[in-house]
Formats: sequence, C-alpha cells, structure tokens
Amino acid sequence: MKMIKSIKSVACVALLAATAGFGSCDFLDVVPPEQAGLKDATRDFDASQRFLYSCYAGVKNPIDYSILEASADEWVLPPLWNETMHKILYGLNTAANLADGWRWGSYYRYVGQCHLFLKHLPEAKGLTEDQRKEWEAEANFMLAYYHMQVLNLYGPCPITDSYIPQSTSPAEYNGRSHYDYVVNWIVTKLDEVAAVLPPTRTGNEVGRATSVMAKALKARLLVYAASPLWNGSFPYPGWENTRFETPGYGKALVSYQYDRAKWERAEAACQDALSIAEGNGVALYTDEAAYERHNLPLPFVPGRNASKEEDKAFLKKVYLMRYAVTTRVTEGNKEIIWGLANQGDIVRGSMPHFIQMKSNNTPETWGYSGVSPILNTTVEYFYTKNGKRPSEDPSFAERTNWFKTAGISGRPDIITLNVDREPRFYAWLAFDGGDYGGPKLANGSPMRLRLKDAETQGYNPDKYNRDNNVTGYMSQKYVQSNLQFDLNGQRANEENKPRPLIRMAELYLNLAECYAALGKTSEAITNLNIIRNRAGVPDLTDPDVTSSKTIMDWVRNERFIELWGEGHRYYDVRRWMIAPQTMGARMRTGLNAYGKKNPSFAEFNTEVVVDQPFMWNNRMYLLPVFYNEVYKNPQMVQAPGY
Repeated sequence: MKMIKSIKSVACVALLAATAGFGSCDFLDVVPPEQAGLKDATRDFDASQRFLYSCYAGVKNPIDYSILEASADEWVLPPLWNETMHKILYGLNTAANLADGWRWGSYYRYVGQCHLFLKHLPEAKGLTEDQRKEWEAEANFMLAYYHMQVLNLYGPCPITDSYIPQSTSPAEYNGRSHYDYVVNWIVTKLDEVAAVLPPTRTGNEVGRATSVMAKALKARLLVYAASPLWNGSFPYPGWENTRFETPGYGKALVSYQYDRAKWERAEAACQDALSIAEGNGVALYTDEAAYERHNLPLPFVPGRNASKEEDKAFLKKVYLMRYAVTTRVTEGNKEIIWGLANQGDIVRGSMPHFIQMKSNNTPETWGYSGVSPILNTTVEYFYTKNGKRPSEDPSFAERTNWFKTAGISGRPDIITLNVDREPRFYAWLAFDGGDYGGPKLANGSPMRLRLKDAETQGYNPDKYNRDNNVTGYMSQKYVQSNLQFDLNGQRANEENKPRPLIRMAELYLNLAECYAALGKTSEAITNLNIIRNRAGVPDLTDPDVTSSKTIMDWVRNERFIELWGEGHRYYDVRRWMIAPQTMGARMRTGLNAYGKKNPSFAEFNTEVVVDQPFMWNNRMYLLPVFYNEVYKNPQMVQAPGY
C-alpha cells in the first residue's frame, strides 16, 4: 500500500505525558522523557517500556456525562452547565469555533508519538527479539486505533504510516483518503498485529493490546463501514478532494452505491472476533452471587417480592447487570475485552445532590444530579418485563395510565410507567419514589428519591444553583451497589472502576446486526437472545419480527439498551442515519421536573418537551476540522456543510 503522510504528526512528535490507564494496572502512570533526553528513552528495559506506554496515553474515555460521545439521544444535562454536549447538540460546533475537544489534533498527536516510538525501538536495550516484535505490534495497534477514531468522527481522513520530520514541506502533506481506502489500511494493520499479539493479558499487563482487541476493533470498524452512512447513503454527493488523490480512487472520498459485500465482510470479521474471544475465555458476565459477597440485600423493585423465587431471580438479574459494568477483570469479570482505568466523572455527574442529613444536621450534598435520561428516547426504549417497548406490549398499561400512581404500597410516587419493566431498567435508571444506588447508600439504608421535594433531590435553583435534574429520571449505571455514605459524609467502598471500551456483549450485537442486514433473521435472533437471556429478558421469537417491527429494529433497540451510556450511541445514530428522527428540535421529552419548586404529583408527572435549543443539521454527521488546519494544508478539504 502506498506510503502517505499526514500534517499533524509534523507538529506533534514530541514525547507526551501519559494521562490514562487501563484495566486494573497502573502501567500508564508514567511520565515519558522529554524530547531533549530522547536518547535516554531507550537506555534500558524500564525506560523503553515507559516509552511504549506513552503510546497508549491518547485513548479517550467515551463514558462521561458531558463529552463528545454524550452528544446523542440518551440523556440531557442541566442547561446552565453549557458543556461540550450542549454546544454540539445546539449546533454551535464550527470549524472556526470548535466545541468538541479537538479530537483530530489529539489523535494525530499520538499517531506521531507511536511513530516516534517505532523509530527508536530498534535502539531499545534489554529486550528480547520476541519482546521487540510484540512492542512493535502494540504501537501499530495504537496507530490503527487512533486512525479508526479519526475516521469514525471525521470521516475520510489522512493516513500517517511513517514518521515525518518537522522539515516536511506543506506541499507534501496528505489530504483526506477515500473512506474505504482508510478502512482497508486500518484492517491490514489490525490483521498484522493480531498475528503477533497475545490473545489475553494478565496482571499488570491487563489493558495492553491483544489479538482479541484487534479482532474486536476490526469487527466494529467493518460494521460501521457497512452501515448506511458509508454504504451508499452519504448525504453530500458532491464532496470530494480538490487536489489530493487516493491511490485507486482518484479525488473521490465516499462510495455512493450500496454494496452488500461490505456486510458480508463485516459478518466474517464479527464471527472471527467472537470465535477468538470465546476461544480465549472471554464471556458474558454471569456472576449472580457478587451482591452476596458484598453483604447486600436484594434491591427494591416496585411490584417485586424478594421472598418469592421468581421475583428473587429477577432481582438477582438487576444486580448482575449493575456489576457487569462496575467489576474488574481481576474480580472475575471476563466480559471486558478492553477497559479504561480513567473513569471520568460520570458517577458524580449522575448521582443526586442530596444523600442524607449528616450527624450535625447538615445535608450530605455530593452528586450533581445532572445526567437526566430522556423520557421518550430512553425510558420508553427500555423493555417491559415481557421484552417489548411499553408502547408495543399489549399486556402493559395503556399510555393514558403511564403517568398515574401505580398504587405500590408505601410508594405512592411511583408511576405506572416505572412498574413491570425489565431488569436493566432497574439496574441503570432511577425514578421518583424508587431507591437510588445500593441498599446501603445512606448510612446503611436505602436512599429513596424524592424528586418533587425542593429540600432533597427536587428542583431548587436557590439551594443547588445549576445542578438540577431535568427529566425526572436519573442514571445509576456506574454507581457501585455497595457504595455507602456515613453520617459524617465519609464514603465507603468507593473505587475507581475501569470503563469498558469493548465488552463481549458488543461482539454478539455486532454479529446480530450483520445477520439482520443480510436477511439472516434466525441467526440474528439467536445472537440477540444470548444478550436478552443474560439480562433476564424473555426470548425474541420469529412472530415478533414483522413488517412494522423488523429484525433490524430489534437489533438496534437491543443495542441501545445493552450499551446505553457506554459511548456507542453517538456513533450509532449517525451511521444508521436516524439522527434526524431523534436529535432535532423539540424531539426530547421528560417529566415536568425542571422549572418549578415542589410541584404536585400531577404537575411533576406530565410529559413535556425538554426546553433546550437542540437542533440537527446533516453536517453534524461529521465533526469539522479546525479552519487553520485546512488553511495550512493545501491538500485538505473541510467536512461538508461547515
């Protein structure tokens, strides 16, 4: 493949401080040597290893409340926060005024770092030849990963496949390569490193590149590449290079004809990834006894009685799904294929701002009450206990009764919509009148949400300033079930937990999507039922697939629920090209939780449009490249619409 270069590695070849970690180890908690001391970076084994670790430091956490990946249709934040997601969703992210964190510059910066490492790897002392080959493969894995991230966010992009000196002339800079060409380049890289890397890691090596990770990334990339946005439906048919040409593609940047072979290629990659993962002990998390080891009683779920065997089994599934995303590899979680130790602030951003009164009679104020799941595009997407959306389940309550009290003894604030739902609904979402977090959160007792009470978790701008829940629902997906606040405000059992970049559930869902796209309905159902079974949801059956609810609809909904809040939805709504249906103005609703102190039950439980200036423009399928980047590179063209 022709060797081509990219502008960003020219300016950013200096060694960078490592800022992130993976899994349960601390192998990225290092500061690589300064550029002036570069010859010392390979003076011995330890120095060379630190140099290698710095290549991983550009991995971004996709799971946080305000970042780029939050710019989807899963939750909203208080409008006064004015965060990254607000600016993107309000259409304020432009080439002259970036609001997206400038991932382009960051990723290409670390591309340069990887090439710098590879350039000096032959000089590294104290390595065996096998170690040298493995480290080379790790750096190339990261090169593939960073290019893949740029491709997913910005579309067709320049390829940097070698170290570029700072003296390089702008006339030699590359423009964007055709989307399919970049995909093929990344796939080749991942195939090459998968043949060298070990399938799994243990101990302090957990989080470093493996062949399973490489296969999983390849599968994800090819599923994205087969999706409508990049498989015949790109909405800007006139977009192409003006000067730069991609070998074999000319000035074209995107293919505008549907190609079934892309799905067939993705299917093969997904099968391969799943096979190698299963063959090396990767498996869905199924430990239903973890809560017992933490000495926790079963959680409260409206309408469920822990003394009944059927209900007890259901409640165990609730805990199971909580632990699936808050448990380390070293704690027996074999589902996490790649985890990021830099956990971000998602827990504090999600938790309510009032936990309890302290021993000195002052309020325990801790969380930001910010992450507010959207009513119509989250709460209504999660299934009922029968494995269907509430609006599609004939045995669920009529919509006219959804916002009335469910009549739960001692819990009159719980509405009908929040009863008889599936385990993941109770594992990851929280609502007025229900419990938040684990059953010992408030000094050994459950904490009941009182979202109408201005003195506790309810709307109160005088008391909580900007931090007020918007929709009447809260997220508890990453809150540990054994987290506990005592009466002095001290927290027990608080741990930094890795965030899943890739977990086994995605592999099944990716394969199911390929089957659905290729008309293999039975095979798609089989893979969906693996996910549903683990979550305690009834099997999907052939009669469930109809002309009005296709197998692809089921795949997309299952993916939405299972991967909710894990950073996937940002990419999914775009590659499926469904953003115009869920992301535009006045398309997000919630309960009437924001704007009035101490509302009545009826006032609070009224569906309203979230009052924020959300918008959608098709240019938002891609991020803009900073205008100066285009100006200084004569081969670069801007993303369409910017």
